[in-house]
Amino acid sequence: MRDVATLLEALPYIRDFHGKTVVIKYGGAAMTDPELKEEFARDVVLLKYVGLNPVVVHGGGPDITRYMERLGMEVKFVDGLRVSDAATVEVAKMVLVGKQNKDIVLRINRHGQPAVGLCGDDGLLFTVRKQFATGETDIGFVGQIEQVDVGVLLHIAEDYIPVVASVGADREGNSYNVNADAAAAAVAEALGAFKVIFLTDVEGWRADPEDPDSRISEATAAEVRERLPHVSGGMRPKLEACVRALEAGVGNAHIVDGRRPHSLLLELFTNEGIGTKLWP
Repeated sequence: MRDVATLLEALPYIRDFHGKTVVIKYGGAAMTDPELKEEFARDVVLLKYVGLNPVVVHGGGPDITRYMERLGMEVKFVDGLRVSDAATVEVAKMVLVGKQNKDIVLRINRHGQPAVGLCGDDGLLFTVRKQFATGETDIGFVGQIEQVDVGVLLHIAEDYIPVVASVGADREGNSYNVNADAAAAAVAEALGAFKVIFLTDVEGWRADPEDPDSRISEATAAEVRERLPHVSGGMRPKLEACVRALEAGVGNAHIVDGRRPHSLLLELFTNEGIGTKLWP
């Protein structure tokens, strides 16, 4: 009976969301735990079956770090962004495009829906420019997306689930590492998505990063912008991405604990409020 009740609870959401686009930033523990990886793929396939248009944008930070450490390369972050020289970008592309992207595509395919892997270089999907950290700090080949060619995504999304790795190139053809949170926001903005969801390794946005009980369940873009100067670490680029998406017309942004099984479905189709929901 609980299964029936769950379906009935989800029905109004499924009806309201039918035909709409949701952009999912896939990262954190959901990308590393074998069981969570399978559940994520099943959840994305279910979204497609019930009439939504899911677009997956992924990073792969932990994997990039592991490969860099194995190669004896320095790993450094500023404001939650990876400092990237040319060698770092080369490793990032190998991990994101050659490994992570294809693993995600194969897993989604296996669970019943065809997926197509892309990166920002494909069809000039992402055009980027050099990005600086706070105070004009030079962090190397880290790119800020200037343009998303939605034609590429719309063409593929008619029949497939797009899976996008967060790398791109500038107008001269130089490769850049692109923060996956920022990439998801740019894709959501370009597609006019009704939601963008960020899967991460914490319960949501915390007022005190060290206190799990300080989770902020809801906030507006203006409230986030006001508090951004006091946010550091990996949560900062997520909140910046949320603000960008919301101010560009995306309906809602969600920061959700990807360590929780089926967190994507719980956030979309129930009233549990398991993460942080952000409003325009």
